[in-house]
Amino acid sequence: MRIRGTPIVEQDQALKVMVEARYQEMKEKAKASIEKAAAVSLTSDMWISINTEAYLAVTCHFVDESSTLNTVVLGVQYFPNAHTAENIAQVKGSLMTEWAITDKVTCLVTDGAANMGACARELRLKHAICIAHTLNLVVKKALDQTPEVSDIRAKSRKIVGYFRSSATAKERLSVVQEQLRKPQFKLIQEVETRWNSTYNMLQRLFEQMEPVGAALASLTTDIPPVSSEEFGIISECLLVLAPFNDATTELSQEKRRSGSKVIPLLTMLDHCLNEQMEKSPSIGSSLAQKLRMLLREKLDKIQTMSIMFLATLLDPRFRKLGFLRPARASEAEERLKAECASVMRASTTSSSSAPPPQPSTSQTVEAVSHGNNLWHRLDESVRPTQTHNVTADANIEVQRYMMEPNIGRLEDPLKYWERQKYVYPHLYKLALTYLCTPASSVPCERVFSKAGEILSKKRNRLRPATVEKLLFLNKNQ
Repeated sequence: MRIRGTPIVEQDQALKVMVEARYQEMKEKAKASIEKAAAVSLTSDMWISINTEAYLAVTCHFVDESSTLNTVVLGVQYFPNAHTAENIAQVKGSLMTEWAITDKVTCLVTDGAANMGACARELRLKHAICIAHTLNLVVKKALDQTPEVSDIRAKSRKIVGYFRSSATAKERLSVVQEQLRKPQFKLIQEVETRWNSTYNMLQRLFEQMEPVGAALASLTTDIPPVSSEEFGIISECLLVLAPFNDATTELSQEKRRSGSKVIPLLTMLDHCLNEQMEKSPSIGSSLAQKLRMLLREKLDKIQTMSIMFLATLLDPRFRKLGFLRPARASEAEERLKAECASVMRASTTSSSSAPPPQPSTSQTVEAVSHGNNLWHRLDESVRPTQTHNVTADANIEVQRYMMEPNIGRLEDPLKYWERQKYVYPHLYKLALTYLCTPASSVPCERVFSKAGEILSKKRNRLRPATVEKLLFLNKNQ
């Protein structure tokens, strides 16, 4: 809004000064919050603006002082260079240094692009692929491998495209919907890159099969309608795909979600597919079988990633119940015991005073010659005992935690750890480290959704530095 009597140029300068001041203020506040975090995880994604300019976004996730999973946008940087792993790693490395988190990063979550995985290796970070992207790839591949469904999808796309592009057809459908007392919903077109758009297209077409069939019959068109047999196949496929749609919707709607949910989520999907496979042979059971085979490949791999299985065990909603196979859960528990023992040893070392300087070789020889090796045998016997005690204490702490009843699925696991941090002090430290890993790179996608609003056709001349500041302020409120 223009201030009356003030030149536009002066107003622009004043706004820039205000944005810069607020940006610096919020950045310092965010840095202070991250500085107190025990560990952080990162998500990253690339975006191309309306001006075909590339931007790289990096978000940081951590448990703050109030035991809440927090997210901070570290940067949305203009990226004019080639999208190689080395160039991406250089930008991310600079951001990590600027925010003083280089030694705190436990994991980098991205999509499955090869350059993102190579970037994580370049930075020597553990890498996890976004679970939303994983589900998208699994379902798309299974659908493509089912010819009967592919044919129905192609026919459905033509029908939907016809009713969306023809004003006459659109009006006719609306009239028939009213006559049949059906909701006057528009048909949904499939988007190639998003599997759930396929689900939404088929579901809407199934709901509106009577008015769509009647409207097509009354219009002059050579587009064939969906047959009753094909609607039967659609019904079967919708039952199989419904849990995947629920999972995708849940991952997209939640503002922040820990990676502790990934293994249990995939396990529950596996159980749902098993139920569908037990039904009589059909296109639906065949699709379920393909989905389960592809899903188990992903699940088996994810269950071997320490960053994921430790997060699952440390989530009091799941613990060992989240695993598909008991053997995997037992292996994960043994690793948790080892991690707990390491934390105990580190705590003992840091709390004790610095050890005295080691004597030189000549001093040692002289001491031995004067009989100071009197206690040598006993001292050597004590060291293994101390090590054994730490291991035993870690086993006890983990076993006590595992024997507790699980909290409700809708409860906050971080609030549980806030209450139990003195009961399980070493596991609490591990929970702060592993429960900050996000399940997906959706936080970065949300950044770019806002970026699309800022860099619109009517406002496309903003400088990259200004775009970054505006996005930073918008997302770090």
